[in-house]
Parts: sequence; structure tokens; C-alpha cells
Amino acid sequence: MFDMSWGEVMLIGGIALIVIGPKDLPKALRTVGQVTGKMRRMAGEFQYQFKEAVREAELDEVRKDVDGIKRSTGTMGPVFDPVQAIRNEIKDAVEGRPAQSSTQPLANVAAQLSAEESATPPADPAPETPQGDGASSFPAPTFGDPVEPPRPSSPARGA
Repeated sequence: MFDMSWGEVMLIGGIALIVIGPKDLPKALRTVGQVTGKMRRMAGEFQYQFKEAVREAELDEVRKDVDGIKRSTGTMGPVFDPVQAIRNEIKDAVEGRPAQSSTQPLANVAAQLSAEESATPPADPAPETPQGDGASSFPAPTFGDPVEPPRPSSPARGA
């Protein structure tokens, strides 16, 4: 707590022995120890109460955030419940009825996405380079290999 060397402690002890006297010194040291202990306990209680107040304040902020999220999701309209949607799809399939849910079944969505990907041509097709051996692509460089792919040869200028 206090940065005191043994020499300083001995000096304070000697002065206390002279001022207080050898008869009352043990009683005075016991009182100093008790007061120090009480101060430490009070400081510990203060720190605990302060930390508890901070923790409660943080919890209040989190509660407000959660309540705000609940309110905003309540105003969004119908809530998508995947479990209920699957139940309805299975029930409709067993009964032989077409699906009546307002959302599209997940299997149909996946099929539709794969159909769109296969029907859409790539946005920027890679230009083909003429090569004598019929290879259409360059070998992939290995990690850390700074070698650039070979460039196609062009006819000499001025010929």
C-alpha cells in the first residue's frame, strides 16, 4: 500500500515507542490494525456497490435495446415461422392440396435459384487465346510463384 523500506518502518517504530511508550504500544498497534481493516472493508464495499451500479446500468441499456428490437419486429407485419411453414407444406402434401402459404416453399426457392444460375450467361466471359496445342487455359500458378502466364505470340511488325 505505502512504499516504505525497513529502515523507514524501524524509524517510525522507534518514534512511536518513544512517544506512546512501551506499555501502551501494543494497544495502539492493535487499534491501528483494526482501523486499517475497517478502511479496507469499507473500500471493498464501495467498490462492490459501484460495480453493481455499473452492471445494473448496462443491463438497463441492454433491456432497452431488446425492447426496441421487439417493438420494431412487431411492426414489420406477418412473421415468418419456418417450423409452421414446413408443417403446412407437409400437411398440404399429405392431403394432396397445393401449398396455400404466402411464402414460397424452400425447395422451390432452391430449384428456382439453380435454374436462374444455369439460364444466365456469365457476365464477362474470358477471351479465348489462340494456342497451337489446343489448350484453352493457362496452368494455375502455385502459391508464392511470381511467374506470369505466357502471352500469345503476335506476328512481327513491319513484315
